[in-house]
Amino acid sequence: MYVFLTALVLVLLIPFGWMLSSSLKRNTEVFAVPIQWIPTSFQWNNYVDIWTTIPLLTYLKNSATLTLSITFLQLLTGSFAAYGFSKVKFKGRDVLFVSYIATIAIPWQAYMIPQYIMMQKLHLTNTLMALILLQAFSAFGVFLMRQFYLSIPDELVEAARIDGLNEYRIWARIMLPLSKPALASLALLTFVATWNDYMGPFIYLTSNDLWTVQIGLQSFVGQYANDAALLMTGSVISIIPIFIIFLLGQRYFIAGIATSGLKG
Repeated sequence: MYVFLTALVLVLLIPFGWMLSSSLKRNTEVFAVPIQWIPTSFQWNNYVDIWTTIPLLTYLKNSATLTLSITFLQLLTGSFAAYGFSKVKFKGRDVLFVSYIATIAIPWQAYMIPQYIMMQKLHLTNTLMALILLQAFSAFGVFLMRQFYLSIPDELVEAARIDGLNEYRIWARIMLPLSKPALASLALLTFVATWNDYMGPFIYLTSNDLWTVQIGLQSFVGQYANDAALLMTGSVISIIPIFIIFLLGQRYFIAGIATSGLKG
């Protein structure tokens, strides 16, 4: 089984290996047949030229602004709503939760036009704020956090209420510290989805100064279609933040996915 899984991982890594190898080649060597995995001469200057060929730094800053803002807001709103749906009893709670989670089944294409009209009337098109507001709430995030909160004993919350803590302080002082694995899982999933989002920025952002790295790379394809080496260089740079975030949160991410209850 380990041999099979190792072979499968190597197969999955082939496109990334080709991308990394191509980023260090001359443009004429990228699509050479047969594939030359190790360049004859490493073109390190590709990683210098990419910054002047397109405004990559601006694209990265815009992507970072969107990703960090949306990730923070989804952690805040998702964990807070999940606490209400899991630990606060009120009439119609379960019906409201099911109705909210059911929105996951609605494809984005069904309501993207009404969303755009709404943002247009609010004069928020061609602004990063439009994307931040539209993605600040996540039904999936609420579902993920609620499932984790259900594994925390209700007696712990009741004891905190007896000690005089209100619901806000219980959420901040008890629930959040205990839910680090779930928060890390939600943060990583949200970060990757937002960083790699193409359609959202493509629809709402028309100014080149507001483009994200995904839109920037697409424009790079259209404008510099003959320079595949620089395109691969930009692609390698664009996945570095995701790679770093995953390495930093890997331990918590695995714990959040695997945890189904509290031991002890």
